[in-house]
Amino acid sequence: MSTITFVTGNPNKLKEVIQILSSSEDGAATSDSNKVGKFTITNKSIDLDEVQGTIEEVTIHKAKSAAEVIGGPVLVEDTCLGFRAYNDLPGPYIKWFLLSVGLDGLVKMLLGFEDKLANAICTFGYCEGPGKEVKIFQGRTEGNIVPSRGPTNFGWDSVFEPVGFEQTYAEMDKSVKNTISHRFRALDKVRDFLLSQ
Repeated sequence: MSTITFVTGNPNKLKEVIQILSSSEDGAATSDSNKVGKFTITNKSIDLDEVQGTIEEVTIHKAKSAAEVIGGPVLVEDTCLGFRAYNDLPGPYIKWFLLSVGLDGLVKMLLGFEDKLANAICTFGYCEGPGKEVKIFQGRTEGNIVPSRGPTNFGWDSVFEPVGFEQTYAEMDKSVKNTISHRFRALDKVRDFLLSQ
């Protein structure tokens, strides 16, 4: 049994990742276990330098840096939220925008635009260890930016309403969200990769 360290200090994100990875392809939980194939998923919070660049460049840098610190297999994640009206900005800088202007500020950024469409993009990077190549797994979900609805304890979930739904991510039952989210779509590819190893 090999161990992969998922680099996060966010307990909500860790719980969601393990729930999705340990489920079957239709999103049904197969167990509450942190095992995927021959791998055990653990986590560790590490302060890593964040570089500027594309989401792929940011993710590759994070994965390589984390593998050096951990000295073994790591999984890192980077999440973007890009407003179509802003040519996909804030993109990988959404975390800093959210900290600076808050949920209400994100909504107000689009007040002058008819187009409220946004792309939620989740990119996972897997690195087998120091000096190894980083494998990238990406998932996207389109949605609209709406006034905050639902719990506000998980990033920008309460202002993102996926296309085809009348609820924000925050209002959705996790069993629904975890079958349509950008994170689910990326982790579905991660799970397939890990099970093939």
